[in-house]
Amino acid sequence: MADAAYGLWPLVVLNTILFVVFAASFFHPKSKRDWRAMGAYSAFLVALFTEMYGTPLTVYLLGSWLGSQFPLLKDTHAGGHLWNDLTNWQGDPHLSPFHLASYVAIGTGFWLIATAWKHLYEAAQHDELATTGPYARVRHPQYDGFLLIMIGFLLQWPTIPTLIMFPVLVYIYARLARSEEREVAARFGDQWTAYADRTPAFWPKLRRRPPQAHEAPGNRRPHQPAARR
Repeated sequence: MADAAYGLWPLVVLNTILFVVFAASFFHPKSKRDWRAMGAYSAFLVALFTEMYGTPLTVYLLGSWLGSQFPLLKDTHAGGHLWNDLTNWQGDPHLSPFHLASYVAIGTGFWLIATAWKHLYEAAQHDELATTGPYARVRHPQYDGFLLIMIGFLLQWPTIPTLIMFPVLVYIYARLARSEEREVAARFGDQWTAYADRTPAFWPKLRRRPPQAHEAPGNRRPHQPAARR
């Protein structure tokens, strides 16, 4: 191996465990659905850190194909920042726009998971539907948080396996969200219907629709698109 930054399998294990435990400490998985969400996220991290510190399979594959046009595609640790190489970024890869954007996405993702859990827990304590904080903007902010973290890592260190896995994980989270919504709809009935009608599932609206008379804050209970807790 040309670069000592690879073949560091203890770092693969350490980083994977660190990010999994960090996310779990905010997400607090309990149900089978929660553990499936965590499992999908964990599989993404294993694939990511295996190439980041273990074996740079993507660099090897692309290096032979694009090496003559992109000489930075080599089996060095800096060569793993593929977006920088493909755009001919000449500076420190850790200070590139892609890397800085990845920090924002990852940090926002963890913040969203943690903040959503707080409002979800408070609603669950009162057996209510969660409608405050991030849940006022989207119905599934914790899943959004996981996806933002993955997008951040794709901006920082894209690999062929993780680029293939990402749309699959989006589909998995969408199915988990629909499964969760069926349970919550059965539990909260019209209250859930009104909430789902005004609140998008994953992508927040730029402009929020003013609440109707029957939806005034004084006439409705706080919400929670997760009866799973």
